[in-house]
Amino acid sequence: MSFCFRRLLPVIALIFLGSCSAYEFPDPTPEDYAVHGIDISRWQGDIDWNAVRKDGISFAWIKATEGGDHSDPRFLDNWYGAKAAGLPRGAYHFYYFCRPVEEQIAWVQETVPVDPTALPLVLDMEWNAHSKTCRERPEREKILRDMNAFLDAMENHYGKRPVIYSSVDFHRDRLVDALHEEQFWLRSVAAHPNRVYTKREDWYFWQYTAEGKVDGIQGEVDRNVFFGAKSQFRDWLNGKLKR
Repeated sequence: MSFCFRRLLPVIALIFLGSCSAYEFPDPTPEDYAVHGIDISRWQGDIDWNAVRKDGISFAWIKATEGGDHSDPRFLDNWYGAKAAGLPRGAYHFYYFCRPVEEQIAWVQETVPVDPTALPLVLDMEWNAHSKTCRERPEREKILRDMNAFLDAMENHYGKRPVIYSSVDFHRDRLVDALHEEQFWLRSVAAHPNRVYTKREDWYFWQYTAEGKVDGIQGEVDRNVFFGAKSQFRDWLNGKLKR
């Protein structure tokens, strides 16, 4: 190697590094993630859970309850059907802002069976602009207080800390820079969650479409991904994942 070429190497390296820093790498797409799942409710109708599992689905969250007195009429069928197919599944509760948190806690515990093999319960926090019975939008302080009460009660009852589901507008209005010790599942159908959520890069699950297709389900279904590798998902299932 000539002396002149050796002197040029640092310059070439600097040019290369400069070009890399100027290049903006594209966001990961859902296809880039290894672990895929769904969330469902009565509106998916009869589900062939064996076909769902064979189509590469690794987890499912099933609507169980809403408010303090409503339960999904297909919850138990789906709850036991998914388990029989060997698919990891959990329940989710849709929060209702016109019902005391204590009543919602009691209703979930009455409706959702205790099953140590289940995924953590999900607390679904989003504004419901279509509700005909509740237009309340409590302030951030009350929401955070009630959320913590719900999370603590569910962890005590079921043995696992719940996951928090949120939509873009609800998170923007009430949850920015809050609850960083919790596990979040974020809805973001227009872009990668890191593009649209503020101070929430530590999310665990991403709901990327409501128009997914999965074998065993007629029509459309919500599709989701887990943030990490399959080995990390196994650790998460066993309560051993450290982020």
